[in-house]
Amino acid sequence: MAKTYEQINEKIKNGEAVVVTAEEVIDIIREKGTKEAAEYVDVVTTATFGPMCSSGAFLNFGHASPPIRMQKTYLNQVESYSGIAAVDTYIGATEWSKDRGYEYGGAHVICDLIDGKPVTLEATANPSDCYPRKEIKTEITLDDLNEAYLFNPRNAYQNYNAATNSSNQMVKTYMGVLKPEYGNVTYCTSGALSPLLNDPTYRTIGIGTRIFLAGAQGYVSWRGTQFNSSAERDENGVPIKPAGTLAVIGDLKDMDTQYISPAVFEGYGVSLFLGIGIPIPILDEDMMKSVGITNEDITTNVVDYGLADGNKAVVRSVNYEELRSGKIQINGKMVKTASITSLKKSREIAALLKSQIQKGAFYLQKPVEMLPTTGIVKGLKIK
Repeated sequence: MAKTYEQINEKIKNGEAVVVTAEEVIDIIREKGTKEAAEYVDVVTTATFGPMCSSGAFLNFGHASPPIRMQKTYLNQVESYSGIAAVDTYIGATEWSKDRGYEYGGAHVICDLIDGKPVTLEATANPSDCYPRKEIKTEITLDDLNEAYLFNPRNAYQNYNAATNSSNQMVKTYMGVLKPEYGNVTYCTSGALSPLLNDPTYRTIGIGTRIFLAGAQGYVSWRGTQFNSSAERDENGVPIKPAGTLAVIGDLKDMDTQYISPAVFEGYGVSLFLGIGIPIPILDEDMMKSVGITNEDITTNVVDYGLADGNKAVVRSVNYEELRSGKIQINGKMVKTASITSLKKSREIAALLKSQIQKGAFYLQKPVEMLPTTGIVKGLKIK
């Protein structure tokens, strides 16, 4: 029997909803079958905690007296973009500091603010009649800001390539340090727990979906950049290459650095570890089939990051059960594998979201618009 969002939310309100994580539901399906499991389970929680470079925060400082129209703005020596309005700025997670390079960047500023630490604000401007001040230097905390919200253009990739290195030199990347001559393989997804892998055709995850975002309740605000729903898929509709992505938004003042943390990748730069959890309503048996995906069902490509021209060639395909085993074979050689995504933290978020729903502290939000199923990614043409 099909269910609606309204029916499931009513069950959540009454404390009657059956909520399980995306790992727990696998055993339920094995025991009951998809039809009976779909009738029994109301919500499945998914989660991921990994580096998401395409992230940042909008901040509003309020006006000083006399006022200034900030044009060059720095927070703890990290430049933020101020070509928006007088005292609005956007700080990107991957921006480096002027004095410490990539050892400290935008991700650190965002997390320092969440932790209540003082941050030095410096700004300069060309004065005008209505904004006569030329420069300003002061300290701010998160409480001093009018608005502070995370707005991330591309998070929660729906599958992603694993990485290795065929060259005879170590390669330092956003996928970590890759040892020469296929010395290791790194990968970055929570596999069977991953949100968009449990809803591969975007039936329930869309614009307006309420999500767990770094400890706060946030929303899917748009399709993410590089949204590639036309990526190659297997017979079950699950992409075997990087596919859908999400743009997300949430209030920085409600976030917790247990679920958002700066990251420094040697030789590459700054990133932001981010926790995202998304509840999936079990509307019917087909939805239950989708959330029953296992690590063995999910295939990705191992690509070579060691090519001199910076392009990447596919070395082999592999499933996440193999990757999780700790070793895979490449050209007859057993190669160690390691996940950049924290499975422990992903499981913690899925369990926490499950608890919040069971307590009636988190309700499902039906998308106001669905994500496109024909998105493609274009390369940059050099003219």
